[in-house]
Amino acid sequence: MNAQTESLTLAGPVGPIEALLDLPVADGGTPRGTAVIAHPHPQFGGTMSNKVVQTLARACVQCGWRAVRFNFRGVGASAGHYDDGQGEQDDLLAVVARQAAPADAPLLLAGFSFGAFVASHAIARLHAQRPLAGAVLVGTAASRFAVAPLPPPLHPRTLVVHGEHDETVPLASVMDWARPQLLPVTVVPGGGHFFHGQLPLLKSLVERHLRAL
Repeated sequence: MNAQTESLTLAGPVGPIEALLDLPVADGGTPRGTAVIAHPHPQFGGTMSNKVVQTLARACVQCGWRAVRFNFRGVGASAGHYDDGQGEQDDLLAVVARQAAPADAPLLLAGFSFGAFVASHAIARLHAQRPLAGAVLVGTAASRFAVAPLPPPLHPRTLVVHGEHDETVPLASVMDWARPQLLPVTVVPGGGHFFHGQLPLLKSLVERHLRAL
């Protein structure tokens, strides 16, 4: 947490959702929009404090976005219990509703691993309701969950990043998901699932994508 981070308690579908809001450094301008970032699998230690999630938040803030990361139901101070990704989608959408209103406000969705899977389905549900400024999916858990295809209009504004040697989600599974969509995947040479030693590179890739939006 830094001086520009606020602790939040948001109303969720099954009770309170614990969240953190990272704000861009005040420079007299208004934020570009709100980025909502989803964390990895709750049953394997995933929380909003995960280092990849923090890296995504820092990249968003560096590029002028408000960054909201939150704990899924049953994690930390968030109410409820793990729900195989279904309830977690509702949690993400509740955070969007509380932190990225009105419906025409610029919104970016991002997620890591299980969070990328959840974000993909949230994107599919939101696509018909409001415009999305972009998406960032990292270490997408395509070998473990049915990741939703992304709406074609969003493809040019989507960054998919995966480690070449991801030991949790094989790169081949992400390519199998992306190939029918003709959706590019940025591969980090030698990268593992958690991008150990390569978080600065991941941050720079995300920043480059966000600045191009």
